[in-house]
Amino acid sequence: MTRLAIDNDYIQAMLSRLLEIPSPTGYTDTIVRLVSRELERLGLKVELTRRGAIRAIRPGAQERGARAIVSHLDTLGAQVKALKDNGRAALVPIGTWSARFAEGARTTVFTGKGGYRGTILPLKASGHTFNDEIDTHPIGWDHVELRIDALARDRAGLARLGIEVGDIVAIDPQAEFIDNGFIVSRHLDNKAGVAVMLAALKAMQEEKVETPVDIHFLFTIAEEVGVGASSVLTTNVASMITVDNGTTAPGQNSDEFGVTIAMADQTGPFDYHLTKKLVDLCAENDIRYQKDVFRHYRSDSASALQAGADVRTSLITFGVDASHGYERIHMHALRSLAELVTAYASSPVMIERDFEETADMAGFTRQATDEARQELSPDIGDEELGSQE
Repeated sequence: MTRLAIDNDYIQAMLSRLLEIPSPTGYTDTIVRLVSRELERLGLKVELTRRGAIRAIRPGAQERGARAIVSHLDTLGAQVKALKDNGRAALVPIGTWSARFAEGARTTVFTGKGGYRGTILPLKASGHTFNDEIDTHPIGWDHVELRIDALARDRAGLARLGIEVGDIVAIDPQAEFIDNGFIVSRHLDNKAGVAVMLAALKAMQEEKVETPVDIHFLFTIAEEVGVGASSVLTTNVASMITVDNGTTAPGQNSDEFGVTIAMADQTGPFDYHLTKKLVDLCAENDIRYQKDVFRHYRSDSASALQAGADVRTSLITFGVDASHGYERIHMHALRSLAELVTAYASSPVMIERDFEETADMAGFTRQATDEARQELSPDIGDEELGSQE
């Protein structure tokens, strides 16, 4: 067994710190600084892209054929769309989430003069005024507004406060850590994934784990708007595991316990050999797991591939109930994911051909089809059919 013991208290404490920092896409500088400092405290050198995506490389025996682990720091949020005559602000969402989860949310709007607290309300918010109309009012971003907790009775009042079109609005997480291991909060997608990665790194550093290749710990800043890991990979990286949320909902096979391994998302199947390796590592290390397919989902893996990166990709997830709303997860899944990351990082490289960006047919992978079986020479056993990264 190659998995390491994971510090659950560290996961919870780090997740709590991450959730306290507002980081909607486009407003991630502060959380980038926090995670960068923590990576340095754990012994890694940090590199930042121009906009703030993080790369921290833990050296292995070889630079070539490196493995990347990636999560995203950015969350959902909103922006001011317009200043309204009633002294409130119209909003548009950052990322894809329903306005029904925005109704009643406490917020901070960040302006050039500082932050103001506020609440997102439906246009008809008072039952004493609108009676039953509050129950029939339409749902949507055109039907909510931001009430700012400062004196502003009209558009000019908002302007005097320094509120402008385009200002970023962060949504309070309202996190609860329950004694039975459940965690309820907004923005667990994907601050829980960040905490998992840091906990895995902590375990590897404490145990002085040697890895066959470099491990790139990557943290992206624009996944919620589809950019993700499009510009943070180096050409040394041969495979990339994304740590993100799975969707526990009717019709899905995800679970709030153990690791949920995604077999495909809306961009298509994940890499056959890398995914098989992760499944095998779970079985070998007694890590509970299940598989799922996500139809309305994309991640950092999709961003990397669509940007032209020739890497094997996979997605391992913690099951989230009510994703992109008031999300709920369990510590068991976070610990299981961190265990899998440590087992993967230290596992041997099986596809040495991946050390090169391009090569001839020698060492190219095989998949277990009848045709592949017929092509094999008699001295090659079935165990070699599914050659793994």
